[in-house]
Amino acid sequence: MEHLFRSLMFVPAHNERLLNSASRSNADVLLLDIEDSVPGIDKQSARDNIIRYITDGIFKGRAVYPRINDRESGELLRDVYQLTIPGITGFMYPKSVKGDDIYFIGKLLETVEYEKGYPIGTFKLIPLIETTGAVMNIKDICMACSRVVAVAFGCEDYVTNLQGKHDLVGDSIFTARSLIALSARACGIQPIDTVHIKVHDLDDLERNLVISKKLGFEGMLVLNPKELDLVHRYFSPTNEEVEWAAEMITLSNEAIHAGKGVAVKDNKFIGPPMVKMANNILQKNELVRNADKNIKK
Repeated sequence: MEHLFRSLMFVPAHNERLLNSASRSNADVLLLDIEDSVPGIDKQSARDNIIRYITDGIFKGRAVYPRINDRESGELLRDVYQLTIPGITGFMYPKSVKGDDIYFIGKLLETVEYEKGYPIGTFKLIPLIETTGAVMNIKDICMACSRVVAVAFGCEDYVTNLQGKHDLVGDSIFTARSLIALSARACGIQPIDTVHIKVHDLDDLERNLVISKKLGFEGMLVLNPKELDLVHRYFSPTNEEVEWAAEMITLSNEAIHAGKGVAVKDNKFIGPPMVKMANNILQKNELVRNADKNIKK
């Protein structure tokens, strides 16, 4: 990972008060929204705000992924052409239904990059999974374009499309969450869990974070800055995990240098999967430490 994906926070880009608040937050990724939360009459204003805030350096050093409009909206070309500028990391693409949608936006970005003189592949993509069809096509979506670095779940539109009921314990979205996390990991990209709608109920957020972590998600979509501390706590390595990982690497290296091949800890073999998990924990912990340093600055 080039940056953390613990928290991806939506910010309506036509609202300068919320943009200013986002600039002071410690969200890992800023999803500057030009889609659902922005009325049609304000979409150009939203684009202008993003360009101005980026140009003025207000989001300098931040991972910024505007949520652009879909290919049926009539707004997509303006979104992409105007916002492919230095300081934009990539784009969240909504209403991803099949791999062809992502292939299309990937090729559009390639054309714009070529015309503007950027290296091909500069701008990354995060497809948003919001329908039953998208869940069924999740693997194709993940593999449709090499720009895809993460895939995120949008539960509200999904439940509406399912014609199901959004129950309190999350049974109606459990299967979708599992399939999205499983497919994303299988394709080597980051799975991002759905938003927590009840933003003022932090106890319920924590209950969902426990499930999200168990399912293998890398992070969560966020609606309110008050959720960030709890989300970061759950998606950051604990001190115990870091200590365990460091010990695994040390024991593995000692075994290799001693010609043993495999180390043993508490009568358990330390095999390649454990070493890989340990490396992942240490790499993520280094990203967290660097992010904390940047916030303190």
